[in-house]
Amino acid sequence: MKKDWNAIKTNDSWAIFKIMSEFVEGYDRMARIGPCISIFGSARTKPDNKYYQLAEEVALKLTKAGYGIITGGGPGIMEAGNKGAQAGKGTSVGLNINLPFEQSHNQYIDLDNILDFRYFFVRKVMFVKYAQGFVILPGGMGTIDELFEALTLIQTKKIRKMPVVLVGIDYWSGLIDWIKSEMLEKEHNVSPEDMDLMKLVDTADEAVKHIEDFYKSHDLRPNF
Repeated sequence: MKKDWNAIKTNDSWAIFKIMSEFVEGYDRMARIGPCISIFGSARTKPDNKYYQLAEEVALKLTKAGYGIITGGGPGIMEAGNKGAQAGKGTSVGLNINLPFEQSHNQYIDLDNILDFRYFFVRKVMFVKYAQGFVILPGGMGTIDELFEALTLIQTKKIRKMPVVLVGIDYWSGLIDWIKSEMLEKEHNVSPEDMDLMKLVDTADEAVKHIEDFYKSHDLRPNF
């Protein structure tokens, strides 16, 4: 049975105020955190997994280099990132998303740096605006989404160029090969220089070195 579209009442206008409140609170609190790196990866990764341990090591070494860590605030790779930041006595930020089936924030986030969001798109703005780089470890749909959003914003110059580091050669090389063979060489949907927007590494030292080398010739500042 068809419904009269005009008869369907929505709360879209009132939702704007909820969205605005999330932006205002996020901007106000995130503006105080200093230079940070956003770490993305699966919520399903267990502590005995090598990528959990690698994320923890990356975060620890980044904090030793003077950066704070931003994660999605949940378990898995996100927890590992916050755990490494806390171990390194650095800023540990968690941008938690309210979902019906998951997630609660992990225990390694600074108490004054836990932010809760209703809206994915507001949360994603915070990941980008207050990061000076992105470290992407193995993950699922959400991780892929965050990776390509960062790459798209850099490619289109909506944000300035910054380091995008993929950690885990075994995990990511198939994707990189597909982008090169299909997107670039076969269909010409990306440019050769777009391949330089990301760096594929296998160790924490390589990830940190790439970010530090980049900022030897670039300023640290918020985006857009």
